[in-house]
Amino acid sequence: MSLPALIFDLDGTLVDTAPDLLGATNAVLRSEGREQIDPATLRHMVGFGARSLIQQAMAATGTPVEDARLPELVDRFIVHYRAHIADASLPFPGVEETLAALQAGGKRLAVLTNKPHDMAVLLLDKLRLSRFFPVIYGAGRMSYVKPDARIFHDVVRDLGGEPGIMVGDSITDVATARAANALVILVNYGYTPEPAHTLGGDVVTGDFRDIPRLARDLARAAL
Repeated sequence: MSLPALIFDLDGTLVDTAPDLLGATNAVLRSEGREQIDPATLRHMVGFGARSLIQQAMAATGTPVEDARLPELVDRFIVHYRAHIADASLPFPGVEETLAALQAGGKRLAVLTNKPHDMAVLLLDKLRLSRFFPVIYGAGRMSYVKPDARIFHDVVRDLGGEPGIMVGDSITDVATARAANALVILVNYGYTPEPAHTLGGDVVTGDFRDIPRLARDLARAAL
């Protein structure tokens, strides 16, 4: 049977971006005279955008940031992150080989992320992953973002209009799929503060290489 289109989240699903997000966050903290945070602490802060990340990091290291100062700190974070976006970020194990096999088999692949669109494209370009994805949607490309069902439907439309399966690591990815009446595969190595198996996905895996088989199984069961 034909495999449905696969629509992938980016951070925590395709790419381990935590090292460079940590570097940008700690650069902001240093500029404010704060202690730096460690990788384990950061992983539970990622996934809700730069604004939330800076708010959480500041609260974890002292007095919470005032609302009036937040835009300045977010801008500082973005400038640093853009300049170092792929210094240490790498695809998770199995990602490149699996995407290459899917592409060779004629499968339709897309990225749907709440990372700002220009930075999502920049990261994928630098890691040479853009070649797998004819369709990339990041925050700002449309006026709405995940979990709004409209953006999932936009991606599906651009891929040719066939059913799609969301592949992600967070409750936002589950909510997006449910809003769009789609199936969802979760990976359990991402950045969600809650265990992936508690988020309500249709299936969970710890190995990206399982995704083609799981997608076939889900599509078959849905017939």
